[in-house]
Amino acid sequence: MSHTVAERRARFRQLHEAGCFVLPNPWDVGSARMLERLGFRALASTSAGMAWAMGRADGQASLDEVLLHLSTLAHATDLPLNADFENAFADAPAEVAANVALAVDTGVCGLSVEDYTGHAERGLYAFDLAVARVAAARQAIDGRGGGVLLTARSEGFIRGAPDMAETLRRLEAFAQAGADCLYAPGLRDESQIRAVVQAAAPKPVNVLSPGLPVDTLERLGVRRVSVGGALAGAAFGAALRAAQEIVEQGVFAELGKAGGAGRALNQMFAAAT
Repeated sequence: MSHTVAERRARFRQLHEAGCFVLPNPWDVGSARMLERLGFRALASTSAGMAWAMGRADGQASLDEVLLHLSTLAHATDLPLNADFENAFADAPAEVAANVALAVDTGVCGLSVEDYTGHAERGLYAFDLAVARVAAARQAIDGRGGGVLLTARSEGFIRGAPDMAETLRRLEAFAQAGADCLYAPGLRDESQIRAVVQAAAPKPVNVLSPGLPVDTLERLGVRRVSVGGALAGAAFGAALRAAQEIVEQGVFAELGKAGGAGRALNQMFAAAT
């Protein structure tokens, strides 16, 4: 069944109302359709996976390239798509708003904006600016209408600034600035996850898969679990190991581990057409 963008956006919001769901991250149309066929209820883009598929490092894609990628993924399946929109490709709140509006127009059902500048030497945006950027994203989404869900990310734990008190302060402020969902990637400890859930309440929390089972995360109050670039990394990693083995040893043992994957994929994709 084909749903309209409005219907997919409503469905995406409903997923955040109760329970805990996994939001896997495809990097192209094939991986998106594979995940849909496997039964996932929503998808999210991955900046890393997209960049690797282009032969680049994470963070090296342009705004125009990301917008095209989001539009492609948003129309590739019948599932809601959340956009990994990095730092919205801008520093100033007004420019964040303009770029977020462009992302909304691609047909995504949600998008995330992070407080990392994109430059290791600059680190995170200053607190007041980070909050203003979230508020600008909220205003842009509301101005476009359509119910796109805004996730605000605080990146300290994966950007060399793992300060729990500051992370909580930022997430609470982001919630007040209009974020619908809060996200601090890099949390590993149950007590940290519980603290974020309590600070964000009643708004839902996303976590980057910390190795804990989904039922444990649900018990901790997590609403949404994403895997970032891990699925893309697993796929590229398998290909890398197989190719290295061929080049370095002249053998094909790693390729043999793929088993009947090609046959299974042909069957899956044929059934989807």
